[in-house]
Amino acid sequence: MDEVPHLLGISGSLRRGSYNTRLLHEAARLFGPCRFRLADLRLPLYDADLEAAEGLPDAVRRLVAQIRAADAVLIATPEYNKNLSGVLKNALDWVSRDKPMALDGKPVAIMSAAAGRAGGERAQFSLRHCLTPFNPCVLQGPEVMVANAEAAFDAEGRLTDATALRLLERLMAALRARIG
Repeated sequence: MDEVPHLLGISGSLRRGSYNTRLLHEAARLFGPCRFRLADLRLPLYDADLEAAEGLPDAVRRLVAQIRAADAVLIATPEYNKNLSGVLKNALDWVSRDKPMALDGKPVAIMSAAAGRAGGERAQFSLRHCLTPFNPCVLQGPEVMVANAEAAFDAEGRLTDATALRLLERLMAALRARIG
């Protein structure tokens, strides 16, 4: 590992004003000195015929390379219909096609921001389940679930919810300890 850790942020939301993308930026800020990169999940839908004809798309190869180069991965998922987003699931499906698994043994911190009062709890549960075949080292806590996300960030994108901020600080301290 370089002197400054490399963190890759993966947001399950493509929306320009995404609360989950804001949460990732806040997590990187609270992590401390690091090189932070946000992954681009604008990928084609997974299609085995496309893969057979052309191999992995360049955007998928780029994402896999970013995961491999990262010392740790931060994943933030919105909750869509009581589950993780299709965008995030599609990215995981594509990443799983490259062997060996890029996330194998990789420290991963997950978090969520959602409009509802549970803050994406069900989405995190489904994300943990979807990550199982990848064999990452998912930090088990503290769980960061930002409820009522539209009111939890200020105009500059900073997290203002005191409880969520405290939990995110603890999660980032645990991640920093995990990667040394």
